[in-house]
Amino acid sequence: MISILSLPLPELSKKLRDGSLPPEHVFYAYVGKVRSKGETNCITEYLQESETQLRKAKLTGKLGLLYGVPVSIKDSIDCEVPPGHDSTLGFIKNLNKPATEDSVVVQVLKRQGAIPFVKTNVPQSLISYDCKNLIFGQTFNPLLYTRSPGGSSGGEGALVGGGGSILGFGTDVGGSLRFPAAFCGICTLKPTGNRLSKKGIISGVLGQKAVVAAVGPMAKDVESLALCMRALLCEDMFSLDSTVPPLPFNEEVYSSMQPLRIGYYETDFFTMPSPAMRRAVRETKQLLEDAGHTVGCCINPVVMMHLFFLPCLWDSWVNIKQMWQGKRAWNPLFPTESLSQLPWDSTSTPLTTSVFPPQDFCHQFIAQWKKLNLDVMLCPMLGPALGIGYPEKLSVAVSYTMLYNALDFPVGVVPVTMVTDEDEEELKGYQGYFRDWWDRTLAKVSGASVGLPVAVQCVALPWQEELCLRFMKEVETLILKKNRLV
Repeated sequence: MISILSLPLPELSKKLRDGSLPPEHVFYAYVGKVRSKGETNCITEYLQESETQLRKAKLTGKLGLLYGVPVSIKDSIDCEVPPGHDSTLGFIKNLNKPATEDSVVVQVLKRQGAIPFVKTNVPQSLISYDCKNLIFGQTFNPLLYTRSPGGSSGGEGALVGGGGSILGFGTDVGGSLRFPAAFCGICTLKPTGNRLSKKGIISGVLGQKAVVAAVGPMAKDVESLALCMRALLCEDMFSLDSTVPPLPFNEEVYSSMQPLRIGYYETDFFTMPSPAMRRAVRETKQLLEDAGHTVGCCINPVVMMHLFFLPCLWDSWVNIKQMWQGKRAWNPLFPTESLSQLPWDSTSTPLTTSVFPPQDFCHQFIAQWKKLNLDVMLCPMLGPALGIGYPEKLSVAVSYTMLYNALDFPVGVVPVTMVTDEDEEELKGYQGYFRDWWDRTLAKVSGASVGLPVAVQCVALPWQEELCLRFMKEVETLILKKNRLV
């Protein structure tokens, strides 16, 4: 079992397809791992019917790219495997309301031979980068149980990071794939919003359209993400959901060896990066330059607060106001004190006369990107993992991720370093940009983190997932090479 669990997805998939590994051996190795590692509390349901699917997959003899691969699925992604499973979003009211149909992503996974075998935990409503609800309780970080696994795909991050799943699927509307990946030391890709189908995936904010949510994979390495995208970007995906553009995986772009023109920034000038975050970007930049890529400064991302916070809820302000106005409590994402102070007009929508439509911001951002002749961009990712309970108190720290949801750019996370003693010493002088409660709290909870992973974000323009993955692979390869030489 240990040898099976140590295989990376591309090698495991090859062995399954050529018959050198029986699929039942792989399946029960991961089931055994899940059952023996319950400390993180990341599983909401074991899909018992997956054992029947395993037997059927063997009988059909159809060897898709993910034949025999056990995969884990976020709670909010519908799985209908009879008798159907709940997509609760952490709400008690959603219990005993089983899905009547698989989401398109799950349907395509099955047609590619994958076997969804568990569903994983989320924060209530999904609007949080922690992972706790009243049904399933708190999920813990597999690297350090006193830390959050991130969210809202926190159960996925904990399971994949803890070795209980080789490939997981979550969603992202403000960083919900990227926080768990960064906090748990794994990789993820948030695609352009409509590159993969969202049919059958339940949203945390009903009616929200201005900022596009995305569904994406999580794994321990970039090549596993690429294999997953090859499998999903197929005729089955395009025929099951005609709103998904028929863009197969572009192998030529992913495999290219041409030097890249890379923009970067170390800070968004809103949330001051921790010493480890800043060092992660600087060291990665240097490795890329040494490898022959061109790396230069780029666009100032300071506009992101207007770009995300208002547009993200643009289409659902009435519901948000009814839920939170007048209540003095912490919402998982926004302090309600701040919500109650927002200007409201007579139709109960926010006054946005001073805010450009998000499409205009996107066009301006892309224009600057192309003026600088960039291929991709390197930028910080919040880290290390915060203590349990603190993400909901530090909602402002989503500033590093939410920009690329508002722009609808593909973006991935790659772990590149770990917190050092030197980072801890430098953190003692951290004051932030505003020296307010949020800055003081972020400094407090970022300490005592030596050895925890820190990641960077790798960004590309819309619909360029293959280029994003290629950049991620380059970063990962350079980091692995550096670590071997140390």
